[in-house]
Amino acid sequence: MKRHFKLIRLFWSTAIAAAMEYRLNFWFAAISSLGGLAGSLFGLSLFYRGDYQFAGWSWEESLLLVGIFTLLEGIATTFLAGSLGKLFKHIEQGTLDFILLKPISSQFWLSTHSVSIWGIPNIFFGLSVILYAGSKLGLGPIDYLAGLPPIASAVMILYSLWFVMSATSIWFTKIYNLTEVLKGLLEAGRFPMAAYPAAYQFFFTFVVPIGFITTVPAEAILGRISPATATTSLLTAGVLFFLSNRFWKFALRFYTSASS
Repeated sequence: MKRHFKLIRLFWSTAIAAAMEYRLNFWFAAISSLGGLAGSLFGLSLFYRGDYQFAGWSWEESLLLVGIFTLLEGIATTFLAGSLGKLFKHIEQGTLDFILLKPISSQFWLSTHSVSIWGIPNIFFGLSVILYAGSKLGLGPIDYLAGLPPIASAVMILYSLWFVMSATSIWFTKIYNLTEVLKGLLEAGRFPMAAYPAAYQFFFTFVVPIGFITTVPAEAILGRISPATATTSLLTAGVLFFLSNRFWKFALRFYTSASS
């Protein structure tokens, strides 16, 4: 583990140093993130005009969920997009050969070799919205701590789905469109699962587990998550991570490399 942490520190320090050469881009990313958050809040406000509200979700509670979505979007941009977004290029250009020869897990290398600072504004804005909504709801430190395990599970679920999608580039090198479909599905997490019809709730729970990514963490912070749901969230994250590793090993059987 010590060696892995040293590698992560080396990978990320190098990536951040390279990104800091274009500091103006960071402010453009911040403005873009702020615009995206404003769009999310405006879209949500349209549902709460008048006396309407999502079943069991007040305006402040839905605002908390938007904050969690924005936070996870920032985490995904910072820690996932920079690395996993390049996997198909390694396969297409043949540089995956050199990664497979390294004396370290190829999945670990591909998942951690890069980091992007462009997602930091979303992390900041997401935390700000969470704290604002929490202040309106009277939440305390214990409530926020209760949301940490489901949020960690959400990150693991998001990573596993993204990695599996990226790994299919071994068969289909033009995988960019497929990851865009995944991003589009994740947009459903901006709203509580109660906002969708029963058929969609089933799909977003058992097919593509979007509900575990945003709704479950929000319910945990609000203190209304059941032990069964909390356990299912952790198990789903663990199972998907295990399957992502097994799928990667399976996919490598079909990788013929660029030189053989």
